[in-house]
Amino acid sequence: MSDPSAAERHVVLITGAASGIGAATARRFIREGWQVAVNHLDAGQRDAAEALAASASAPGQRAIAIEGDVTRDADCVRLVARTVAAFGRLDALVNAAGISKMVAHPKLHEVSAEDFQRIYAVNTIGPFQMMRAAAPHLKASGRGAVVNISSRAALMGSGSSIPYAASKAALNALTLALARVLAPEVRVNAVCPALVEQGFVERLAPETFAQRRAHQINVSPLKRIGHPDEVAETIWWLTTSASMMTGAIVELDFGMHLNAV
Repeated sequence: MSDPSAAERHVVLITGAASGIGAATARRFIREGWQVAVNHLDAGQRDAAEALAASASAPGQRAIAIEGDVTRDADCVRLVARTVAAFGRLDALVNAAGISKMVAHPKLHEVSAEDFQRIYAVNTIGPFQMMRAAAPHLKASGRGAVVNISSRAALMGSGSSIPYAASKAALNALTLALARVLAPEVRVNAVCPALVEQGFVERLAPETFAQRRAHQINVSPLKRIGHPDEVAETIWWLTTSASMMTGAIVELDFGMHLNAV
């Protein structure tokens, strides 16, 4: 069988794709021959995003790096427009852009309204704006899918900070709402990973990461933490194979929910 032409290849746009779970997801789709739009925030992430895009090398395959800030609605519209202009279609959207601030939950006075606003702008409003901009093209594809990268913190009120947990819980609610609104043409699901290697927690709090890692290994039935590639595998499955699923909030927690008995 000959390789598919560029026009036959499916297209995914991934926000926050220069590192972590977003980058792992981009690699997974590239490996499967998709056309991939790799969103990065700024010049500091440009080299990583362009190197990732350059790895798309199958005949007829291409990936592009696109700079843009998901907190700006005009940027969200532009990211979608650039993707469709480059590839002629859009079949899937993965909302992986996310931020946090490391603040122990009891330290209430170390969290400001500005912290909430900044974290919500990226983690909640950004995905909404991206889904709104992408919706017409996802509907037109005939197999549209969205996967939102949430967090176990959304389900437990835990994690790096209270604003982070609240923003991801709001993202779960958005997932349910948009799953209803965009059905039947588009499926919208979310994944809620527990602690993974090479994530923002490791970058923001390297001094405490080893302790957090040891705690999860100790309390999880599967006795381990994750890797971005494993999360990307679930995202790939939700996008391409989970045809019966929409509005699902998928826990990737190594069985820690079993401890709530």
